Amino acid sequence: QVQLVESGGGLVQAGGSLRLSCAASGFPFSSFGMGWFRQAPGKEREFVAGITWSGDSTRYADSVKGRFTVSRDNAKNTMYLQMNDLKPEDTAVYYCNTVYRTQNLWGQGTQVTVSS
Repeated sequence: QVQLVESGGGLVQAGGSLRLSCAASGFPFSSFGMGWFRQAPGKEREFVAGITWSGDSTRYADSVKGRFTVSRDNAKNTMYLQMNDLKPEDTAVYYCNTVYRTQNLWGQGTQVTVSS
């Protein structure tokens, strides 16, 4: 079964850090680029960060550049998002994503709440 499972969310004070994980199964993870997205209440889902299949290239939304770092461990079929200097506006449900055989795959999401 093709699956993405996010974990690592929680409640943190502004300025704090969290590391999210996305565990993949059921497809050749090391052959696919991956991405992180987030959706805040009342807003559309937005791109946060992306990483190529090899991990040698990444890109970020302007709002998180310099604070968030995306990485992956292909031996563990897992992608990560290190989030530092968190701000209240980072509060959202965070999802990992890939496109596999024309199917847009999403995990169930993990809640990140940043208090001021």
